[in-house]
Amino acid sequence: MLSFLRTPRFALLLLALAAPTLPAPVLAQGRPEGVQTAEDPWLYKGSDLVHDDQWKFGRLSNGVRYAVRKNGVPPGQISIRVRIDAGSLMERDSERGFAHLLEHLSFRGSTYVPDGDSKRIWQRLGVTFGSDSNAATTFISTTYKLDLPNATPQGLDESFKILSGMMAAPAITQASLSAERPVVLAEGREQPAPQKRMQDALYQLIFAGQPLADREPIGTVEALNAATPASVQAFHDRWYRPERATVIAIGDVDPAVLEAMIAKYFSSWQGKGEAPKTPDFGKPEADHPIAASIVEPALQPVAMMAIVRPWTVFADTVIFNQKRMIDMVAIRILNRRLESRARSGASFIAAGADLDDIARSANVTTLTVLPTGDDWQSALRDVRATAAQLMATPPTQAEIDREIGEIDAVMRNRISTAPVESGVSIADDLVQAVDINETVTTPEGSYAIFKGAIAKGMFTPAAVQASAKKVFEGTATRALVNTHAPDPDVVSKVTAALQADVKAAAMKRRALNVTFAQLPRIGAPGKVVERKQIDADLAIEQVRYANGVKLLMREDASETGKVWVNIRFGRGLRALPGDKRVPAWAGKTALMASGIGKFGQEELDALTGNRQIGLGFDIEEDAFVFRAQTNKEDLADQLRLFATKLAAPGWDPNPITRAKAATLASYAGLSASPDAVLGRDLDVLLHDGDPRWGVPSREEVAALTPQAFRALWEPLLRTGPIEVDIFGDLNSDATVKAVAESFGALKPRADGKESGAPVRFPDHVATPVVRTHTGAVDQAAAVIAWPTGGGSAGLAESRKLEILTAVFRDRLIDQLRIQAGVSYSPNVMNDWPVGLPGGGKIAALGMVPPDKTGFFFKLARDIAADLVAKPIDADELNRALTPLKQQLLRMSSGNMFWMNLVEGGTQDPARIAGMRSLAKDYAATTPAELQALAAKYLRPDKDWTMVVLPEKAAK
Repeated sequence: MLSFLRTPRFALLLLALAAPTLPAPVLAQGRPEGVQTAEDPWLYKGSDLVHDDQWKFGRLSNGVRYAVRKNGVPPGQISIRVRIDAGSLMERDSERGFAHLLEHLSFRGSTYVPDGDSKRIWQRLGVTFGSDSNAATTFISTTYKLDLPNATPQGLDESFKILSGMMAAPAITQASLSAERPVVLAEGREQPAPQKRMQDALYQLIFAGQPLADREPIGTVEALNAATPASVQAFHDRWYRPERATVIAIGDVDPAVLEAMIAKYFSSWQGKGEAPKTPDFGKPEADHPIAASIVEPALQPVAMMAIVRPWTVFADTVIFNQKRMIDMVAIRILNRRLESRARSGASFIAAGADLDDIARSANVTTLTVLPTGDDWQSALRDVRATAAQLMATPPTQAEIDREIGEIDAVMRNRISTAPVESGVSIADDLVQAVDINETVTTPEGSYAIFKGAIAKGMFTPAAVQASAKKVFEGTATRALVNTHAPDPDVVSKVTAALQADVKAAAMKRRALNVTFAQLPRIGAPGKVVERKQIDADLAIEQVRYANGVKLLMREDASETGKVWVNIRFGRGLRALPGDKRVPAWAGKTALMASGIGKFGQEELDALTGNRQIGLGFDIEEDAFVFRAQTNKEDLADQLRLFATKLAAPGWDPNPITRAKAATLASYAGLSASPDAVLGRDLDVLLHDGDPRWGVPSREEVAALTPQAFRALWEPLLRTGPIEVDIFGDLNSDATVKAVAESFGALKPRADGKESGAPVRFPDHVATPVVRTHTGAVDQAAAVIAWPTGGGSAGLAESRKLEILTAVFRDRLIDQLRIQAGVSYSPNVMNDWPVGLPGGGKIAALGMVPPDKTGFFFKLARDIAADLVAKPIDADELNRALTPLKQQLLRMSSGNMFWMNLVEGGTQDPARIAGMRSLAKDYAATTPAELQALAAKYLRPDKDWTMVVLPEKAAK
């Protein structure tokens, strides 16, 4: 499987469709290419791809397949995946949701572990519940995931033992079923209803006549409520069999140890009864309705078109991948053309094509179109015309070469970064390969196949045109539209739109021969006036230039081929007023897109497409930030682009107009569910109405003009201090020189003013603040928050609050989810803004039924009161602290971790000092300190509460 070719999994809505990007390939080393023989690993049956010999494959006598591998990223961690070849497509009508329900029950308890103990055992080993230990049920499989940090031999042995018991003998009792069924029902209830209805309609249309049309893993309420221990056990015995299991283990240990563990705990597993046959997933059928519509005012107007074909992945071969490469080049060219039209002001805000193999059921080409306004017919027509033009007229060789150049750059970058690919992503890649009947190969092997296709002359205009025709032909073409108002003729209109003979769009394509030499000149290189080491252990240096620019730099090659760049300038939120809304909200999407010098988005794409150069932007508490991940070869040009944005920004109005249109279109969903309302209102409410936070009103968005956007951002780009943070696989002297030639060459800047607006937490309320949503009547949300603090002087306290929050979260999960079954994903968060003098908070949140909000508040306040009343015991502290320490240890192996800790340190040295005390701040925390912090902050007279209730129930 050449995973750089993989397109995203089939999506419901593509809310932001940018120029084509490529996922990363699987990373490894391997032997020369050859056709598989009987002695070869099971993964490569029927494949002639290069084998990845860093994996050791095997099969136990009972049929369990396994793959083990050594990987030291992050150090000390072992990642284990147990994949069962059984998902929702294996369920009978009376078993809808059983695969997912069984996943939940398996985690509760098994033959080796009493109910609920596996979570606590793994916490003591440093595992974070929900992220390090989790599972996923899909249409075709159920995969159990465990990332065991700092794995000891005893912890590894215990973990394999628990996992084997979960597969072979989960505890399916009436007690466990009664406890976990409400959690599964809560998970289903918490899904946003409009998106769920649209997804159901989409699958029922596109996969009409196939089981995939109505076999979502979440199941049905009726089947789940009817489940008994006997019926769930029957599903388990039928499908949880050794010959349907694949165990994957990768980590910082000898693979022989992992292989021995698998043999020790999985060899005795025996299936019960006769092995079932995998059901027929069917094939796309032509004799079904080709169009459908829904009316969801809470969602953006959208048109989705799909061309469906039978499942195609039967043998993962070189030629299969090379042909798929041509298909993907055709898709990329189409997407680039669509993006160009959207940027210049089209009938659609965004549109994009995707090619995917789905659930071993169909090969599907999709076109997703977000119209400008409600006119989906014009938008769909224009998108279809753009596709028709590619099918009617071969693309230019220059267009093809541009895509080939970008693919080549990505693949070469993956080869260079292979040594630092995490075991987690490598394990997940192999699971996905097993899922879709593909293999894994090496980055070098992937690149050789790609270069082989080039050498054969496969990427010609005629070949790409033929692929464009092929991916838009199939068994059936179908389309779904969402509208905001009922239209009795909409289905016939959709049918007519699909069958209309569109005229190929006449696109004016200009060759973009742009170079960095065409960028505006900045000035003479700046002089270094000070260079010093600020941390000898981490080799972090600080450099000061004559114009006042300061550089924090760390040369560390542990992440091969990766250089992280943050450019902090100005004052961020501190520069924005606290009493009126300004168009800062549009900056994240439109500021970089508005151009650099005379270069607009098209030119910038051409300039950077085959380079490792990024153009990210964000607004932080005390600085505006340009962000990128690059490499040492492209670092100088990366810095020059960012510096030129400050010195000579472009002000193309089209990105502002597009950002406004996209934001206005998104308003439909901002009241559609409890979590949507929280996303809209919670941040601004927790800042006492401060307009620097939250979502602007529809009127404010509609009033935005390119002139107002420029009026805000032009002075902000010119003023305020500049700190350049560069960490990673770099050359220190070359980096100092590159900064001198870019940011060091800028004219000295004025300091830039802060608005002086205070950061406020809302006053205590006797009754919760109420907001309403327009979604399902059984959905609600409840939030309780307490004010804490902010600023770098309190860093040590903020870290101890992380531990207190972890204890609070664990108790809330145990009592609200595991015991009461009221909420699937309750959470408790600690927010301590280092760049602001205040505004911090601890907040607990739960998605609950409307009649359980009071229960949530009582439970949260009881937990808070108990944390104040008495210190926690040693075991609870260990179960909270050990996963946090392990998270820090894992993150500390990456340069981004250290950069995040010290960023802003040239203006605020306390952050650099705080980096040095990090380990002590966590490790030395005592139960008494946590109790004191709880008494200080979890005060009942300071808490603030909020509920989001269904609109109908609130009347």
